[in-house]
Amino acid sequence: MFQDNIQTFKQLGQHLAAPQWIEDRFGEAIAQQYRENSWFTPEFCRYALSAIAKMLAPEALDAYYACYKDVAPAEDPRKRVAVISAGNIPVAAFHDFFCILVSGNDYQGKLSSQDKYLLPVLAQALIEIEPRFAERISFVDKIANFDAVIATGSNNSARYFSYYFDKYPHILRKNRNSVSVLDGTETDEELRLLADDIYLYFGLGCRSISKLFVPKGYDFVPFLRILTQESQPIALHNQFNNNLDYQKAVHLMNQIPYMDAGTFLLVENENYASPIGMVYYEYYDDLQHVKQRLTNDAEQLQCIVGHCAEPFGNAQNPSLLQYPDGIDVFQFIIHNS
Repeated sequence: MFQDNIQTFKQLGQHLAAPQWIEDRFGEAIAQQYRENSWFTPEFCRYALSAIAKMLAPEALDAYYACYKDVAPAEDPRKRVAVISAGNIPVAAFHDFFCILVSGNDYQGKLSSQDKYLLPVLAQALIEIEPRFAERISFVDKIANFDAVIATGSNNSARYFSYYFDKYPHILRKNRNSVSVLDGTETDEELRLLADDIYLYFGLGCRSISKLFVPKGYDFVPFLRILTQESQPIALHNQFNNNLDYQKAVHLMNQIPYMDAGTFLLVENENYASPIGMVYYEYYDDLQHVKQRLTNDAEQLQCIVGHCAEPFGNAQNPSLLQYPDGIDVFQFIIHNS
């Protein structure tokens, strides 16, 4: 059963790897999604789908199968897992969708109003490959009659989720941010990849880099030049530029220094979460102290990029085995089904 499900997702991945198939299959949904949520530009919607194609590459699915073949249920458990998904980036619910279905369970999804068109199209394509998934997938306005729940939202919504779902097996995700640790030896290519980690999805993803740690005396000029060049795809977006202009005005009025990278402001700040159009940075003397701080703050962080962590350019292309919040969803599902 598990191996058959892996093969089905391999076929889906092969389709997604073809740009023309994405255009033919998702063109209308992408256009509708953009009309209703202009943060989800057609370019970023296509990027999200291509990132899923990488997740579902044959070698990636083979690695996933090898990881779980000895613990996967021999027969279909057929428990219903409800998923309340976020709407910060396109197809945000895909990873949970995959884990639930590949483990032999049923997916009941309450999609965000900001991200409601792409995953149903993907689900229909999966059903055409393997019709038995038709009765395993449902999209609902209100979740009901479920055995376990996965909910993603803000710190405030997590309190609400905890109250309502405490008696069910659950995963409740809160706000998290991602950071990059630079040591000053980064190549131009690595800085270009870091720029992608920052600007993709306008920096709205939990894996978007919102904070840099840099050594004292760090020369920002090369990175500012590269970030200005690489982030041009978002330079003409009205909502993004409104946020950027607002932050410039606030910092000018309050005489807060900043560095201007065209589409982003770099501001010295100890916090992890930066506003739209901004990236925080912080100087360090001792790299070991930074590593210890990040270890202590692990529950606030989703991803760390740098020579001592995940590779540059990897933030927006997680693998199937890189679970949000570090919680193994597959293991959670099979142990609660």
